[in-house]
Amino acid sequence: MGMMYYADSRVAIEVDDRALAHIKMVMVSKLRRNESFTFSWDRPDGGGRMSFWMASTIPLVFEFSDPTPVMINRQWVEEMSQAAGSLHGLFLLPEPELVQ
Repeated sequence: MGMMYYADSRVAIEVDDRALAHIKMVMVSKLRRNESFTFSWDRPDGGGRMSFWMASTIPLVFEFSDPTPVMINRQWVEEMSQAAGSLHGLFLLPEPELVQ
């Protein structure tokens, strides 16, 4: 399990390394273009959802438990990128099957 830390928040968002690698690609791509967006996720304790406003001026750290990079599913990145550009913002979508 990887962790994502945002701003000075003490809240760590626990995300599977594979999913975190894909979320990172989407976030870095948008933030490099100075595009702000929301990122939302379901709380693991069943206590609802949380959302953060993501902006390039706010520190963001990605921490992976496995040192080996994962193979990227470009379709998954594209689907989450489209979501990030919508009014609903970025959220973790199920990974689509790789098309060969």
